[in-house]
Amino acid sequence: SNLSFPFLQHPTVSHALFSLYFFKKSVNMSCDIGLYGLAVMGQNFALNMASHGFKVCVCNRSPSKIETTVARAKAEGDVPLIGSDGPEDFCSKLSKPRKIVILVQAGKPVDSTIATLSQFLEPGDVIIDGGNEWYPNTIRRYEELAPKGIHFIGMGISGGEEGARNGPSLMPGGPKVAYDLIEPIITKCAAQVGDEACTGYCGPIGAGNYVKMVHNGIEYGDMQLISEVYDVLKNIVGMGNDEIGDLFEEWNKGELNSYLIEITAKIFKKKDELTGEGHVVDYIMDKTGMKGTGRWTVQEAAEQSVAAPTIAAALDTRYISGRKDERVAAEAILEGPTDKPVVDKAQIIKDLQAALYCSKIVSYAQGLGIIKAASDKMEWKVDLALCARMWRGGCIIRAGLLKGIQEAVARDVELANLIVDPGFAADLNSRHMAWRRIVSLGIASGIALPSMSASLNYYDQYRRGRLPANLVQAQRDFFGGHTYQRVDREGTFHTLWDDSHKDIGDLAGRTAGEV
Repeated sequence: SNLSFPFLQHPTVSHALFSLYFFKKSVNMSCDIGLYGLAVMGQNFALNMASHGFKVCVCNRSPSKIETTVARAKAEGDVPLIGSDGPEDFCSKLSKPRKIVILVQAGKPVDSTIATLSQFLEPGDVIIDGGNEWYPNTIRRYEELAPKGIHFIGMGISGGEEGARNGPSLMPGGPKVAYDLIEPIITKCAAQVGDEACTGYCGPIGAGNYVKMVHNGIEYGDMQLISEVYDVLKNIVGMGNDEIGDLFEEWNKGELNSYLIEITAKIFKKKDELTGEGHVVDYIMDKTGMKGTGRWTVQEAAEQSVAAPTIAAALDTRYISGRKDERVAAEAILEGPTDKPVVDKAQIIKDLQAALYCSKIVSYAQGLGIIKAASDKMEWKVDLALCARMWRGGCIIRAGLLKGIQEAVARDVELANLIVDPGFAADLNSRHMAWRRIVSLGIASGIALPSMSASLNYYDQYRRGRLPANLVQAQRDFFGGHTYQRVDREGTFHTLWDDSHKDIGDLAGRTAGEV
């Protein structure tokens, strides 16, 4: 039209008309799923879902993040993603029953977000927390939402920013009826290995967060083991960064194939751009940060009475790394070995590969043992083969050997420990002498190998039918009257070890409180 309406040029009027246009355009766009929390992980997972054809509505406390995500959706394939004008508008744009993924910082921000969103939700709607959350918090939130009829799922997400965009490992736990509502979406958006999606139903509420927590604990152990190999290659063998990077590239083509081995090769080859000299890795302060999931894993191992020394040693090493000033001072005071062993480079490299492989198997065995113990206690019925399948792609601990782990625990659901599976037992039996040589070399050279030696110690203890624990139990009975069992007859026994001991009467109550 050639008609002119000057009032339309007024900023307030034009903004109102634009808002009306946007409202009319989007009000009928009933979205399949919503995502609240648009840090990079949230943005990428929202774009992942939209890229797979699901209509996504996003929301965030700061509107600028919404605008950024909508712009990215336009630029990255014009995928079906829209923004919203606050929590109420956000919820109104979702098809019923509503499905909302929240990706905000764990702890109080999750509680605050749930409180805000639940005002606009109805019975049957589903909230999915995709953060790294302590599983008792997830159970508490589920119980708080249950009277309102709102379903709650705790879903571990692994893969970092790249995985969130292109296919992460997704570990959901919650009501099966709620899982069935989100299953078509997460199955399509998860990483795919062959014809299998790296996701599945972990079990009731808490199970998904628990599996993700243990995943992170295994990750701690794996990273520490790799760093110990680096220490040997650099400080005993005398290899440079580029040569170590080449070795890790080669290892990634074989039985050690994994995401962490792959990125480690790249790390060693990255030149430092700030100085123009040397490699970035040599300029990084030797202090390791952490978010808490490794500590939770070790706490849970203790709670479930499951030995996890590989993971515990990795956690302890992070604590020691944080005491940088103390270590620098101690270096001038404490001595190590001066007569270091003569080494054969080719043999050490071969032994290191075997030792790392063995230690990784043991680390996975410990992690699966924690999950199994908790699952039995909580009656979650977590499928360990599913855990291995979910970890085969998208996540940080993805590795070639997980295919064998998946097959082993699927083949024998009553398998007591991964290391006694015939296939993995054969691998350990054929490599354990190389493992011992590396640990011995580290000790003789004054190079600490905490997680690798802990892994070997675990193997040696587990393979022995009799341990010196009989002496420890005798000591307990001596000073505390804790009683003991005998190998030659049934029953509970107590010994009057010397003249100071008296008859303690009924022995039945002496073991009360044992865990």
